[in-house]
Amino acid sequence: MVVRQQLEQRGISIMDITLGRVKIVQDLDEQQLLDLGASLQLLGFELIDKEKDRLVEQIRNIIITSIHHPETSDQANINYSTRLAAQLNRDYSYLSRLFSEHENRTIEKFIIQQKVEKVKELLQYGEMNINEIALQMGYSSSGHLSTQFKNVVGVSPSVYKQESTAGRQPLDRI
Repeated sequence: MVVRQQLEQRGISIMDITLGRVKIVQDLDEQQLLDLGASLQLLGFELIDKEKDRLVEQIRNIIITSIHHPETSDQANINYSTRLAAQLNRDYSYLSRLFSEHENRTIEKFIIQQKVEKVKELLQYGEMNINEIALQMGYSSSGHLSTQFKNVVGVSPSVYKQESTAGRQPLDRI
C-alpha cells in the first residue's frame, strides 16, 4: 500500500504489484530512480534494480511465503529446490550458488532459520504441542525439530516456551 502510494504520487503507472516486486509501465530515468529509492528507504524499503539482486530477493520471498504464509497447512510435502526452480524458471544449482554468494549462507540455512522462527511463533501461541508443530512444519519427528531448534536458538523448544520472553527476529532481519 505504501509503495503503491509512493509510485502514484510520482505519476508512475503500475502494471503489477506483489510482495517484494513492482512492474511499472514506463522506464524511469536515473533521477526518478534516485528519488524513488530515497523515499522508499525512508519508509524501510529498498529499491533493487540489478537482476541478480532481484533474483535473490525473489528466492527469499518464496521461502518466507512458503514457511510463514503457506497455501495449506501441509508443510511436509514442500520441496524447496523444486519450487524455487519452477517458480523462477532457473536451474536450482544456479539459484543456490547465487544466493550463497549474495547472502553468505546457503539456501538450506536460510530455510532452517525461517522454519525455526515460525516454530518460535507457534510455541509462543501455545495452541499446539511440539509433535503437532513438527508435523505442520514438515519435520520427520519432534526430535529432529528439537535438535535443529537447539542448534539455531541455543535452547530446546520446551525451554524456549517456558522463557517465552525471548524475542523473535523480524523476518527481513534473518
